[in-house]
Amino acid sequence: MTSHANASAARAEQGKLLHTSKQDIRWGDMDALGHVNNTVYFRFMEQCRIEWLDVACGPTIAADQGPVIVNAHCNFRRQMKYPASIAVEMHAGALGRTSVETTYVIRDAASPEIIYADGAAKIVWVDFGKEKSTALPDALRQLLTGL
Repeated sequence: MTSHANASAARAEQGKLLHTSKQDIRWGDMDALGHVNNTVYFRFMEQCRIEWLDVACGPTIAADQGPVIVNAHCNFRRQMKYPASIAVEMHAGALGRTSVETTYVIRDAASPEIIYADGAAKIVWVDFGKEKSTALPDALRQLLTGL
């Protein structure tokens, strides 16, 4: 494991756990090499993030404001293969006026000591009509500052 992967995992484990998403690896998630394609790791993190946002803010579909990801990264630590179940943990990071950093750890659901990946994504709240960032909703900010 690289020092970058170690640092990212340490950051994720230091932040307050916001949500854990249980997900199954699907046959179609694998690529021609017989392991889960690297793009799917981002989908697993996305699903966890959306589940948490739906609980924290309610559905944001067709809203005039909502979350946008401005950057994301993933450290691939171990291959995932079908069949398996995973637990994706989402942790709170640095909080700004219009944004919040989030970190993720993807673990084997049956053996949580097995870490497949860790990563991060910065969520920025956006006014879609103005195409500009705007302050995080009060309810979301209260939830994040109350950690």
